[in-house]
Amino acid sequence: MEETVRIDDIALEERLGYKFSARELLERALTHSSAVPELRAAGAELADNPLLPRDNERLEFLGDAVLELLASEYLLANFPEWSEGQLSKSRARIVNAGSLEAAARRLRLGEHLRLGRGEEKTGGREKQTLLADAFEAVVAAIYLDTGLGAAREILRRVLFEQALEERGERIAESDRKSALQEFLQGRGRPPAEYRLAGESGPDHQKVFWIEVWVDGECMATGKGSTKKEAEQRAARSALAQLEHMETEG
Repeated sequence: MEETVRIDDIALEERLGYKFSARELLERALTHSSAVPELRAAGAELADNPLLPRDNERLEFLGDAVLELLASEYLLANFPEWSEGQLSKSRARIVNAGSLEAAARRLRLGEHLRLGRGEEKTGGREKQTLLADAFEAVVAAIYLDTGLGAAREILRRVLFEQALEERGERIAESDRKSALQEFLQGRGRPPAEYRLAGESGPDHQKVFWIEVWVDGECMATGKGSTKKEAEQRAARSALAQLEHMETEG
């Protein structure tokens, strides 16, 4: 392996804000399966060593479970008014491959991956799957090293808060249509109807206006770059009005 791609534990730990007690956990978390044959060949004389290089796939499996648990906990604590459906969909958005890749890039995990020559030549350090998997493995390594507390704090700082901030409005508004539907259904009222009120702009910069109608009355209008986004905003406004009317009534 090239010296320029070896793991620099200290630099990565500084970005994580975490110092490993068992450094071998971090090395394993960053070792892709493609690197194992070459690493073992290079250390063939250490064949009896119980710390012989292993890939990060088992850690990735564990990290996925830790992420699901801590993301659920974070959303429950921060959005007490959300339904189970809203929580589930928002959790899926936070821990999907795109969010994990973004977190891995913020930590510059790609620079530290241990890859085989073939994977190196095909740009493995920039592949979404490898970065997301490595992030999950690092989460598992932290959990095994010191437990949930450290993993919780690091995920809050490098993933959860970032994901909510980057997608803020979309996540905060996730499933407003479903929330409105549940509100109406719970009061024996018919479902809301969404109507396209207008659109403008060129194809690559469209703006849509959507009206939401309840019981034959236009309750609110929402604007967005997609019809779906406009519907969510209209639903959010209508729900707020209905909740206010119920409180006042």
